[in-house]
Amino acid sequence: MHITTKVRLLQLWARAASRTVRLRADLATVALDVIFTAVVFTLALVLRYDGSVPDGAWSSFTWFLPTAVLTVVVCNWAWGLYGQLWHHASVYEAKRLVQSGLMVGAMLTIVQIVPRHAPLSVIVMGSISSTFMMGLTRFQARLFSFRRAGTQPGLRVIVVGAGSTGAGVVSQMLRSPRAGFLPVSVLDDNPDLRGRSFMGVGVDGGIDCLAEVASLTGAHMAVLAMSNPSQQTIRRVVEAAESADLPVKILPSISTAIHQEANLRDLRDVNIEDLLGRQQVRTDLDAVAAMLRGQRVLITGAGGSIGSEIARQVALYQPASLILLDHDETHLHDAAASIEHPTVQVLADIRHLRQMQSAFNSYRPTVVFHAAAHKHVPLLEAHPSEAIRTNVIGTANVLECAEALQVARLVVISTDKAVYPSSVMGASKRLGEQLLITRSRHHAAYCAVRFGNVLGSRGSVVPTFLRQIEAGGPVTVTDKRMTRFFMSIEEAVQLVLQAGALAATDSGGEVFMLDMGEPVRIYDLAERMIRLAGRRPGTDIVIKVTGMRPGEKLSEELIALEEAEVPTRHPSIMRVIPTCIDPAVLERGIAALTELAEKFDEPRCAHELRWLALTEPTQVMSTSAS
Repeated sequence: MHITTKVRLLQLWARAASRTVRLRADLATVALDVIFTAVVFTLALVLRYDGSVPDGAWSSFTWFLPTAVLTVVVCNWAWGLYGQLWHHASVYEAKRLVQSGLMVGAMLTIVQIVPRHAPLSVIVMGSISSTFMMGLTRFQARLFSFRRAGTQPGLRVIVVGAGSTGAGVVSQMLRSPRAGFLPVSVLDDNPDLRGRSFMGVGVDGGIDCLAEVASLTGAHMAVLAMSNPSQQTIRRVVEAAESADLPVKILPSISTAIHQEANLRDLRDVNIEDLLGRQQVRTDLDAVAAMLRGQRVLITGAGGSIGSEIARQVALYQPASLILLDHDETHLHDAAASIEHPTVQVLADIRHLRQMQSAFNSYRPTVVFHAAAHKHVPLLEAHPSEAIRTNVIGTANVLECAEALQVARLVVISTDKAVYPSSVMGASKRLGEQLLITRSRHHAAYCAVRFGNVLGSRGSVVPTFLRQIEAGGPVTVTDKRMTRFFMSIEEAVQLVLQAGALAATDSGGEVFMLDMGEPVRIYDLAERMIRLAGRRPGTDIVIKVTGMRPGEKLSEELIALEEAEVPTRHPSIMRVIPTCIDPAVLERGIAALTELAEKFDEPRCAHELRWLALTEPTQVMSTSAS
């Protein structure tokens, strides 16, 4: 016998043995099936003859009934209807029950053709009725649980979303009363679903009806259960819940992708990233992969928020080697630990040229992402020499090493604060851009990428507000009018990689800016975060206006009036035609700043840094290079 046939026979034998064990373990259900079959077929016979069954029919039926009972039990056994946990049964088990009933009817019809011990109508009625009764006994826990749902204890929940994810959430809540959730209503903006219900829970309106429905049902919570809700939808749900004074939970779309069904364990609070982030970034994966795959990629500042995210995303494209460079050992170690791809960790400081030369010569990168920088505006106002050493001299060192090694592609992380800089930090980053423009070697793709604040980065306003809210307040805002651009770290880095792939090899240093969307008022952001924490602004948590700090601006720009912008083939990335400081003036200024920084002459460092950064531009880069 062929080995495959033997394996199949063994599998069939094992399955039969397993079902036989289940049959013995579920004798109560078998007994009920026998009783229901006997009663139902007998009643079908009585009804067939309008209550007056002839003696000959009774005599034939006594031969037929054991056959019917045995056929039902065997078919149920064959379809695996014994030994099931029917409290958690689904459509799959219901389908098998119906298939077993069809098989019973077919087999009894075939067996009773000659001789005919029971009329065909009795076989049909009995098969259908017995299947219905057996289904009723097996699914009674599910059928009557909906009737009990209105009175069972638990948090009364309004589920927003009547799609497959919402249905999964409602189903789990009803099947798992110990979880403590009781769905009382479903909301969906699809007008075709209004007035309908599923699993005993009605679809009572759209998102805008949330406050009204919450009042009528006495709801305690709203749950947003959609597979991929837009930020606009999330904002609408949060705003509607705020007006109804309800907390909101959200089911991340990732849980649907991983588990293929909604999971109550994945419910979490709505966070500020859900409200301020945007839709998935469209990425030219082929272009980014061509830039990174098989390359030796070095990332400076790899332990920082941006640098570590760059490292994580670059690792997905299978570089030949991934070199992480940072001067902070703890952050460097943590960043490397978060990446599955093998990494090389280099503990070095970009401010020290010889250290950088050693790192570049040892690992010979072909692609460099320069993310190392000091970025805290108020702190750098008091320490301008540090801004010069890191943001200016450090960038010059990276460029010098890249030039010496003929690195093919280099991306410098810039900031919106480099436009019309009012702070030491902004001025130092503008000079970094200018160094990239003037020192970029020909036939290499070098670029700087400007963008605004990233959500969740260390030292940004969002984690600061979170700490203040957890401490009970006050939440401090410098000015009610202040606005900022925001973007998630993941989105910003995806676009940085895309910008790096867009950089041309024949245009020298280029400057790109990212589409940051609409600016957000910081005071509104503080209020929203307080509400998301379940507190009331001004009542539970006070918002304190402290006044603007040195170097701060009310609003930031991504492009200067003197600069031009040119579309790229990516809708979220624009190429900037920047104004340029005269190279001779820039180089003399950098030399003077280096000398002042070595002397720790902080007042003169700040003065000269701002003066050089705001020096009247002598030229505008030609658009022909773009």
